[in-house]
Amino acid sequence: QVQLVESGGGSVQSGGSLRLSCTASGLTADDYGMGWFRQSPRKDRELVACIAWNGSIYFADQVKGRFTASMYNANHTMYLQMNSLTPEDTAMYFCAADIYSRRRRGDYCSGSRYDYNYWGQGTQVTVSS
Repeated sequence: QVQLVESGGGSVQSGGSLRLSCTASGLTADDYGMGWFRQSPRKDRELVACIAWNGSIYFADQVKGRFTASMYNANHTMYLQMNSLTPEDTAMYFCAADIYSRRRRGDYCSGSRYDYNYWGQGTQVTVSS
């Protein structure tokens, strides 16, 4: 059974930084993709960043230049470094795994929440002005 556990959320002031972690267990191969999504009360769940099985990374326009992501296959852990945070970044952040990433999407990761098979419980990020 695949399980994803996020950590690292919290409250910061505008301009601050946070680093989120997501550790996956139960994954039996390295050809999966991972994604970070976020959801706030007034918005649908949206992609923040995704990492393909080969390490290619895609960022949503809203976070380009401010967020970075990395994944270490050795311990199935993905990180999201968030800098220059603004109140608009306030949301619940979820990590997700797409176990068919390489088979169905080749060297690209999916930006659609519906392509991800497993989800973590989420970690809250709150940015105050």
